[in-house]
Amino acid sequence: MEFTTEQLRSVAQLARLELSESDVELYSRNLTDIMGMVEQLSAADTEGVTPMAHPLDMTQRLRPDAVTESNQRETFQALAPDTEDGHYGVPRVIE
Repeated sequence: MEFTTEQLRSVAQLARLELSESDVELYSRNLTDIMGMVEQLSAADTEGVTPMAHPLDMTQRLRPDAVTESNQRETFQALAPDTEDGHYGVPRVIE
């Protein structure tokens, strides 16, 4: 697949990227090469291959879901500039 300079400029504009004219030709060639590699991968025969999330058959070692820290809410809230009824006060950002 040929990635044209017009397509690159369009994508750059949509992504709000500013590209110099010297970069446009280079990036266009690089994207064309990348799309060529993707086309090669698409041509691979994957019939009978089971999709998987990870190439190794492993399980996660899980730790017990237990509280390991003491409750220090009052200590932390004493340091906060604004608290009320156990909640932190923050400035309003949406009108």
